[in-house]
Amino acid sequence: MNHNRDDASARDRLREASGVVDGQDPHEMPALGDGGRGTGWSVWATGQQQARQQRGQRYSRLSVEHPGKILPAIARHAITAYTRPGQVVLDPMCGIGTTLVEAAHLGRDAVGIELEPKWASIARLNLETATIQGACGEGQVHTGEGAEVATRLASTPLAGRVSLVVTSPPYGSMTHGQVRSRRDGAQAVEKHAHRYSRDRDRRAANLAYQRPEKLMDSFTRMMAACRLLLAPGGVVVVTTRPYRTRGRLVDFPGQVAEAGRRAGLVQVDRCAALLCAVRDGEVVSRTSFFQLIETRRLRKGGWPVHVIQHEDALVFTNPAPGHQVTAIEEGRAA
Repeated sequence: MNHNRDDASARDRLREASGVVDGQDPHEMPALGDGGRGTGWSVWATGQQQARQQRGQRYSRLSVEHPGKILPAIARHAITAYTRPGQVVLDPMCGIGTTLVEAAHLGRDAVGIELEPKWASIARLNLETATIQGACGEGQVHTGEGAEVATRLASTPLAGRVSLVVTSPPYGSMTHGQVRSRRDGAQAVEKHAHRYSRDRDRRAANLAYQRPEKLMDSFTRMMAACRLLLAPGGVVVVTTRPYRTRGRLVDFPGQVAEAGRRAGLVQVDRCAALLCAVRDGEVVSRTSFFQLIETRRLRKGGWPVHVIQHEDALVFTNPAPGHQVTAIEEGRAA
């Protein structure tokens, strides 16, 4: 199967939405897959290594406690595809700072926002480690609710300077967490590292604990606030996947696409970021032990559940003022 798309077509879609014309300074345009990378491919080979190998020595051991970390390879792919060295990358739900660390190592400056002080502290520690290891990009982490902090930052010189937003909203408890088994000293299979917060006062603002209908409203508000920081033609990449609640399949990628549209963004692509490896034409699963247990439990209950081996990478652009959404773009967002 040939997953290679026409690079010029992808470039034209982003140029049209952003209002960039031929000959214009490309500083405000994303780096559209220099040398055939990035937007020219609908499938991202981001699972060739296990998550632990991807993180290597770049991240504190405390990082493992976060329940929903984005794969470093996914962050790297998006940053390489849509930015150039020296540009600014933002993650409004940065967790332990994976997007920020990868951006710094790629020579980009990074700004993160994180509601939970624990994760924000670990993100700062990981950024300090990146600096010690020679990363030439700089990073900063702001603690607070994403939309509120982004709105506040809009009154600073950061406004209009962000080239790329990369983030992954929380979803589906069956995909999150770690497990201990008897070989680890547990009495039985025990789940741990699956909570975003233990502070009840902050849970109301934490998207991980909001009902689906409120979650999408909150995410829309966050994306709209991030637009205040995006350059014209800036790109937003959101990684997500469908999940089940009480056995019911939730089209979370579709909800995120609608939230982006409501926030004023234009969807220009939908790619598959692999969580598995592909070797010699065969899929090598990277499924966690807990995901396997949950999948088997639901299948025994009669639900047609499968282990998901990719995340949807939804790609949006920040349209230039006066941009008219075309019928093609409306269909892409539907």
